[in-house]
Amino acid sequence: MSADTVSVTGWGRTAPTVARLIRPRTYEEAAAAVRGCGARGGIPRGLGRAYGDAAQNAGGTVLDMTGLDRIHAIDASGGTVLCDAGVSLHRLMEVLLPLGWFVPVTPGTRQVTVGGAIGADIHGKNHHVSGAFSRHVLSLELLTADGEIRTVGRGTPLFDATAGGMGLTGVILTATVQLQAVQTSLMSVDTERAADLDDLMARLTATDHLYRYSVAWIDLLARGAATGRAVLTRGDHAPLDTLPARVRRAPLSFRPSRLPPAPAFLPEGLLSRTTVGLFNELWYRKAPRARTGELQKISAFFHPLDGVPHWNRVYGRGGFVQYQFVVGYGQEDALRRIVRRISARRCPSFLAVLKRFGDADPGWLSFPVPGWTLALDIPAGLPGLGAFLDELDGEVAAAGGRVYLAKDARLRPELLTSMYPRLDEFRALRAELDPRGVFVSDLSRRLTL
Repeated sequence: MSADTVSVTGWGRTAPTVARLIRPRTYEEAAAAVRGCGARGGIPRGLGRAYGDAAQNAGGTVLDMTGLDRIHAIDASGGTVLCDAGVSLHRLMEVLLPLGWFVPVTPGTRQVTVGGAIGADIHGKNHHVSGAFSRHVLSLELLTADGEIRTVGRGTPLFDATAGGMGLTGVILTATVQLQAVQTSLMSVDTERAADLDDLMARLTATDHLYRYSVAWIDLLARGAATGRAVLTRGDHAPLDTLPARVRRAPLSFRPSRLPPAPAFLPEGLLSRTTVGLFNELWYRKAPRARTGELQKISAFFHPLDGVPHWNRVYGRGGFVQYQFVVGYGQEDALRRIVRRISARRCPSFLAVLKRFGDADPGWLSFPVPGWTLALDIPAGLPGLGAFLDELDGEVAAAGGRVYLAKDARLRPELLTSMYPRLDEFRALRAELDPRGVFVSDLSRRLTL
């Protein structure tokens, strides 16, 4: 088991801190690392795709769990997999797609570990149909602060605290996951343009139930009559009988493309309002007004940015803030106000997406609730950004909404209770399970989780 003192940061690269990074290779080494965390405690970490400070622990220990990455068992008839928590979704796709199975939920990157997927209770383009990741986890093994390994089943308080609990209940060692059956590794995709935000919401409301996967790229620099204009992309796994004959010879092949890595440093200001505005205009105009049945690779439909290693560098040394919130159905006016404010503020965001969430997930700190969720990337150096996002937080909270902890880097702690009404239950379970505060992160200190 190796240990190094290193600088650790989230994917947004906004708040690097120094910690002791330990890389356990066995469950026994993981238990020893937990027992030896020291006064500043420890936090498990996967592939580092949490945007903010959820997997950081300044002055303490960070447990890099990617060394525990075995796939133990696959039930190819029932569609389940038992694997270590350090296995990535990318690896699962490589192994499972040839067998006719796909991960039940994937976010915008497949470079996420199974443990991270549970800890953040990730959601994807299919939440309105399938819910978040933990809904498909049958059981997990959790290394708790007392050194005990517990088997945790769905429907128990410990499971519901761990799903979305940001690694604060313990170290997930293994998980058994129910998979999604597929006939091919291609997607059948429909694309259309929406003229403005109201047009977009009307299209999503009327026809989202016809699709397993649905997402809209939204132009947050457009103003006036075009405010909220968007490109709506929806689809499902392509059936075998829809493929051209030349593709049917290897219908389940998985060969994601990969581009050269982004430069280590790009000039500050490259992503200005002008350049992002030009990109947004071109992206909107090149999208078809309406196109149905286009065949796309899984990697192109779900994870286009994974083809660009270290794409987070495009924001320059200052990094970026990913801001994601949800407001419930019936709060469309709040969504309109927020979109208009972002548009008027001229935030240069070219990675902005709007989706609809389905039923709430059982995790006490799980993010999704029924409603509209908007996610956007903003250069961290934008003048006045902190105060502006504080104002948006207030609007979200007033509308009964919440922000996503796996992407947060700056939420004020006084808003957390109203956003997450089961927070007190989470704190009480943590206090009982981990009275010495072994598991702690920069996020948990900042928000008093």
